[in-house]
Amino acid sequence: MEFHADTYLLKGDTATYVCILDKYSRRVYSLVFKIVRNKEDAEELAQDVFLKAFKHLDRFKGESSFSTWIYRIAYNTAISYTRKKKHEWLAIEESAIVNVSEEAVADALGETDSSGQMEILDKALARLSPDERAIILFFYMEGKSIDEIASITAFSVSNVKTKLHRIRKKLFVLMKEIARIDYE
Repeated sequence: MEFHADTYLLKGDTATYVCILDKYSRRVYSLVFKIVRNKEDAEELAQDVFLKAFKHLDRFKGESSFSTWIYRIAYNTAISYTRKKKHEWLAIEESAIVNVSEEAVADALGETDSSGQMEILDKALARLSPDERAIILFFYMEGKSIDEIASITAFSVSNVKTKLHRIRKKLFVLMKEIARIDYE
């Protein structure tokens, strides 16, 4: 059941704001942390997200769910922060991912039962750009639909599908590379 807090908050009901904090704070922090990968920065940015949401509540029109709206604020806040940090993210040659089969990707990403495989996946996720990491985490960890991801990121639905396809292949290549390096 979606929480429709906009009406209550616009009337100044601060108790409703506390409910929103309780309901979404852990999820917002988790999302921001997965993008920025720093605990202190994530805590500060999560607070910024809720301040922005409260300040701009009048912009919530109910065209999406409240969680999608607040996730969009969190996503944009975290991505903006990472762009200011000017990290260099790993670029993989197009030729390295073009010939990777979907079956190989599905097999590799489906083999996350062992702690060793999870460690490799985590290392591979860390080497993705914040945008790529967010999209893959929205889909697999948060269970967001393609439409919700498009709404959160402001990418088109077809762009999200294409990005997911390419990111999965990129993860496969990264995981194979990390596994090779770890076991040499």
